[in-house]
Amino acid sequence: MAKTLDTSKPVKIKESRGYRVFQVCNTILMVLISAAMLYPFLYLVAQSFSSTEAIIAGEVGLLPVGFSVSTYEYVLTGGKFIPYYGNTILYAIVGTVCALFFSAILAYPLSKKELRGNKVISPLIIFTMYFGGGMIPNYILMTSLKLTNTIAGFILPGLISTYYVILMRSFFETVPRELEEAGEIDGLDQVGAFIHVALPLSTPIMATMALFYLVQYWNDWFDAFLYLTDDSMWPVAYYLRNLISTSTTVEDAAESMSINANIKSCAMVLTAAPIICVYPFIQRYFVQGMMLGGVKG
Repeated sequence: MAKTLDTSKPVKIKESRGYRVFQVCNTILMVLISAAMLYPFLYLVAQSFSSTEAIIAGEVGLLPVGFSVSTYEYVLTGGKFIPYYGNTILYAIVGTVCALFFSAILAYPLSKKELRGNKVISPLIIFTMYFGGGMIPNYILMTSLKLTNTIAGFILPGLISTYYVILMRSFFETVPRELEEAGEIDGLDQVGAFIHVALPLSTPIMATMALFYLVQYWNDWFDAFLYLTDDSMWPVAYYLRNLISTSTTVEDAAESMSINANIKSCAMVLTAAPIICVYPFIQRYFVQGMMLGGVKG
């Protein structure tokens, strides 16, 4: 009589010794890499809360020594930090939304092989990754269009990234054509298929690109340096850059020494904290989007 396979119990696959050794080595390597990446940030946090004397003496490690919040008080109350932070939030949100929209409507048609001229358009877009007009022509263009001291002047230079468009195009290529054809049978045109079929399936890559664009606009100070001469429109990154470079001009010598000792640490912590808080919520989309978006192209 033939034996039947009992499917009620889970089948355990015995791991080989080589695979177990690989898991242990891989775990150790990941822990070492994580520690190497986490240590500088923890050191900055500890330094930003430490006293000047402890920092100068080199006594600060992973924990604050001589706990002090004087630098945070100076940064938060001694200038226009809060309005600049509001500017950054506005620029980051508006810039990210616009960048996702324009990148998506560019990447989706490029994912269609039947697009006329696709073999010419795609290489021209990739060409922009290697060759650009340069800073001076871009500045002349923005000035001639009267976009200086405007939100558009800060957002437009980094609105579309060729690399991100390629990732999104590769992802859209994985969307089953049958689903779009089913939508077209139900009366959707190409725009409707993009909105109601492709976009709902592209949550991983859209979340990944949102993180990339958000970090780009959040940390951008150079475009503000070029195009925003009105200090009331500065983003916080540019304000902190100027704060660091001009910290030696504080009238009180003792206060100047204190600020010089840990102002960089305070600035970096304040700038990085929001992105660090946002990342855990979209981490699973980030990993999935990078894997799916990098399959092709």
